[in-house]
Amino acid sequence: MKLLKNILLITIPVVLFAALFTWSYVSKKVPENPAGTVGNTAGNLNNGGLFCEDDGKVYFANAYDNYALYVMNPDETDVKKLSNAQVSSLNAAGNFLYYYQSSSSASDHFSSMFRTNGVYRSKKNGKSSVCLKRVPSPSLSLWDNTIFYQSYSTKTGTSLCRIDIDKDNYEEIQNYVINPASIQDHKIYFGGTGKDHYLYTLDTDTNSIAAIFMGDVYNPIVQGEYVYYMDISSDYRLCRYSLYSQTVEILTEDRLDFFNVTGDYIYYQKSDAKEPALKRIYTDGTGEEVVAPGVYENINSTSQYVYFNAYDTPSPVFHTPLYGPVQVETFSAAATALAQSDSASKQ
Repeated sequence: MKLLKNILLITIPVVLFAALFTWSYVSKKVPENPAGTVGNTAGNLNNGGLFCEDDGKVYFANAYDNYALYVMNPDETDVKKLSNAQVSSLNAAGNFLYYYQSSSSASDHFSSMFRTNGVYRSKKNGKSSVCLKRVPSPSLSLWDNTIFYQSYSTKTGTSLCRIDIDKDNYEEIQNYVINPASIQDHKIYFGGTGKDHYLYTLDTDTNSIAAIFMGDVYNPIVQGEYVYYMDISSDYRLCRYSLYSQTVEILTEDRLDFFNVTGDYIYYQKSDAKEPALKRIYTDGTGEEVVAPGVYENINSTSQYVYFNAYDTPSPVFHTPLYGPVQVETFSAAATALAQSDSASKQ
């Protein structure tokens, strides 16, 4: 009897420990995403990744609140603050968000003591955030179950790295400036930044790089058959290259600063000393319209709106319906949500 008691005293803690360990492992395991998962559009990511739509919700960095993380419906109803994290390069898939966090809060008195910069994952409610890699990262993108991101170091410069969404399998792919924003069919499309500005692809399965178009390519965005880009050698005019016919089409002779391909439209900032303007055209270059005169940046889109702000002036944020007549208004729902959040925190 005494022997049985001793055995139980040893066995029960071991079983409990094993059960606790298993539960802890399973609860922290990140479910795999379906094949072909893309965390955000290349156009949004090339414009800071401040808005990201997934599964009927829009996650965004609220410029009225120091780019804190918020969520809303695509029609801008039910706007809620999720966290104080200052975010950019937003990606979403499954139950999680992936983003670059600059700081935890603008009012964080300890920010100089404890660095919070890095590549992060959190639940879609903004909770349970995990730092996947503590590193300055100008750009990141989710493909399937891997985060591809730029890593900057004063010693080695900018490198392209990868890490799995569960924080495993970290790898530095290339010690070279590669923007991972534009991904399609297991390939990252990027413009050369060294000896040439050709259009390259990086195979996400093998890490092999190949030049596919000997043009002067800047900020490429792949969408279906076409790669849209700014033509460096022709004063940054907008063109598209067909992956099927290997031909180039000139979409506008305007000089561009920024652009975003979204749905049937291309929204772009025309660079002109006398008549700068945010404009839009169809993806074939027809239907040119002025959206707003002036100089704008951070052109992000959702299924219903296109968002932007005046250059070097984070707020107010403006929007216009993605489709239909141009109707520029301030994104007032974001400012109202901030006021409501501040009021609730004081009660």
